[in-house]
Amino acid sequence: MSDSASTSSRVRRAYEDFLSGITPTDDSVRSVVRDSWARSIQRGVDPGDVVPENDGTSMSATEFAEYRDAHPITAVRPLVQSLMLDDIADSGVVVALTDQAGRLLWVEGATDARDRAADINFVEGSMWSEEIVGTNAPGLALAVDRGVQVVGPEHFAGAVQEWSCAAAPVHDPITGHVIGVIDVTGGREVAAPFALAAVRSVVAAVEREMQSRAVDLADPSTFLAESGARLTVLGGAYRWRRAGDGTPERALSRRHAEILLLLQAYPEGLNTEQLAVMLAEDGVDPVTVRAEISRLRRDLGTDVVESRPYRLTVALVSDVSEIRDRIAGGGDLSAVIDVLGRGGLLAESSAPGVAEMFEELREDLRSRIIAEGDVAALRKWTSSAHGRDDLAAWRRLEHRLPPGHPDRPVVGGRIRLLDKRYGV
Repeated sequence: MSDSASTSSRVRRAYEDFLSGITPTDDSVRSVVRDSWARSIQRGVDPGDVVPENDGTSMSATEFAEYRDAHPITAVRPLVQSLMLDDIADSGVVVALTDQAGRLLWVEGATDARDRAADINFVEGSMWSEEIVGTNAPGLALAVDRGVQVVGPEHFAGAVQEWSCAAAPVHDPITGHVIGVIDVTGGREVAAPFALAAVRSVVAAVEREMQSRAVDLADPSTFLAESGARLTVLGGAYRWRRAGDGTPERALSRRHAEILLLLQAYPEGLNTEQLAVMLAEDGVDPVTVRAEISRLRRDLGTDVVESRPYRLTVALVSDVSEIRDRIAGGGDLSAVIDVLGRGGLLAESSAPGVAEMFEELREDLRSRIIAEGDVAALRKWTSSAHGRDDLAAWRRLEHRLPPGHPDRPVVGGRIRLLDKRYGV
């Protein structure tokens, strides 16, 4: 049995156990999926629904058309089309844009693919929030506010378990609020790791486009006054520099660097309990969280973080966000490998939220390196601490090297060694 088939069978058994009242306690199913199943049960979602129901909101065809045309995500639809639709025209998948509540505003792709999607009511105007449908990529991306992939039996509704999907939220560049989701839905091809990396790449391009439009429309003096701050956490000491106020660069404690990095990753804000869980495996006492925020404001300025929820009030650029943008935008991946190799806060922190961020960055980088197949990047990845045991990357490198290349025997030997070591 292949790895993917084995994983699918394991998840399906965990799903059936879950519906029987047995909560999986091992790693048979990812925690983000298990938590979503639990929320789905709590909200009364019926896993046996053949077609997910609408949320009951009455909206005529004319009202929906007007609502969709006025929605901010519609303005970036041409960019999404240019970046995605040409590549998937004949692949049997569909691309969807949702609003902030999970309503499908646009579903695009080949006619036969859209017809198949219609069988599960994945059509324009239908609701695909977690509250309505249960676990699915668009709804889950909105629930956790980050890119997610939901594969086959990880879906909560039984009728959807033949599908796989990858989705990521789109944020307003001014307010930081989620305005909707970009999603790719299809079959086995969407279960591959690079599908989520591709969606994240498109979201990054969309948010950059929205940012540039916002800057073009803004008063230049206002933009310069609010140009924010820079956070450096990779390599040496953790540092903060505020733009435009003449203050020198400040050194940060690890805890303050973690808080700033997490608040940057969640621009809509985090409450005390959420931040506590992201800072320590067993959580941090709420009093400690509030005290750290108080010290952070004292050190950096009272206007840096607002409360209820905690969120940044200055535009923040970090070396981590720059890496994320470079991965998404197809920048020099070899350089990104070098930067990640320095470690810094991502490698040193034991905070679960930061560790998850590091894991996501590495997986996004790995997926793009393997998908693009650049020999130089593959060489650097497989010689790095992150990729030296990455069997898929070694195989991709072997495939990219021409017959007779002097390195092919070495690469083949490493593949045989990893096959033997991991029993693949």
